[in-house]
Amino acid sequence: MTQYVIHEKEKPGVSDTPRNLLETFENKFPSRDYTIEIVAPEFTSVCPLTGQPDFGTITLRYTPDAKCVELKSFKFYLQSFRNRGIFYENVTNSIFDDLVAVLEPRHLVLTARFTPRGGISSVIEVVHQKTK
Repeated sequence: MTQYVIHEKEKPGVSDTPRNLLETFENKFPSRDYTIEIVAPEFTSVCPLTGQPDFGTITLRYTPDAKCVELKSFKFYLQSFRNRGIFYENVTNSIFDDLVAVLEPRHLVLTARFTPRGGISSVIEVVHQKTK
């Protein structure tokens, strides 16, 4: 059986995601349900086992409530993962948790589509629905 050594940042409960990089602005149409889609096709992080770079596309679709995410801050936030050793599933859920906490949206879907590595590609999708 193969035993993997997982870098400290991947251990459960350890997070240094710079949530504070995410900035918001007021939604001027809070009574209206509408969808915002943001596609970031140049996402990068690092495999915590091999140290090799991972590449993917992050797609954020959400229905805002009181706040919207500011695009430049979102770009800088995503770039903060560039040198971080983290598994696909963990980075997707970390981004999701940060966005839900900062935006408090009515609905949010985060899809992370990673490029093939060794002939295998991964797509991770997480969904949030605000309860009334």
